Amino acid sequence: MRFMVMHKVDARLEAGEPPADGIIENMGQLIGRSLKEKIFLDGAGLHRGATRARVKLEGGGRRTVERGPYAEASNELVAGFAHVIATSIEHAIDLAADLGAAAGDRELEVGPVVEAWDLTGKPRPADAPYRFLLLRKADAAYEAGTRPLAPAARDLLAAWKRDGILMSEVSLAPSSTAARSRLRAGKRSWTDGPFTESKELVGGFSILEVPSLADAKRFADEYADILGDNEVDIRVVA
Repeated sequence: MRFMVMHKVDARLEAGEPPADGIIENMGQLIGRSLKEKIFLDGAGLHRGATRARVKLEGGGRRTVERGPYAEASNELVAGFAHVIATSIEHAIDLAADLGAAAGDRELEVGPVVEAWDLTGKPRPADAPYRFLLLRKADAAYEAGTRPLAPAARDLLAAWKRDGILMSEVSLAPSSTAARSRLRAGKRSWTDGPFTESKELVGGFSILEVPSLADAKRFADEYADILGDNEVDIRVVA
């Protein structure tokens, strides 16, 4: 089975502070070990809310763009994502609007991906691509399992893949199959879905291929211990 492990942003990240001591090294060791075990398929971190944009689509092709930071995170759950290469955030916003129109989505979030040079403080290479995550939001029909990704959206993603725009994409099962880990009174505990909302922004993700949810939880427990007090969700990949 494939699972998406997502961690949520915290106050440190939103303030633009660097990761706490040990996080980069320890997370690198976890990912490296998971790659050797052939359970880690994909992953990325996202920059803070101040760098992001929300694309809201209305009838007649009208769209509005809301730039971060956000006083509150959007309360919709994530239905899936597309990991794309774009020339700028404006280009990524255009891509998000095209995907939303094809999928029948009302809102998508555009988040720039954290690169290795962002973590080390080195200058960005002149020829480096700009990578973004286009996060699709869930609605009631999606949560009920009655709104799969539309054929027009599948066709668009296939065209992006052909043209070198799309790096990867995932659609997620409804949150009734999900699990959420929170830290309370110094101890982590798991809650099974469904969930009505997700108040915090997604800070990053890992895609795993493991036999069961229990195996995904074991990875996520170690993942969460490295991060600290961040909320962590496990979602089943559709």
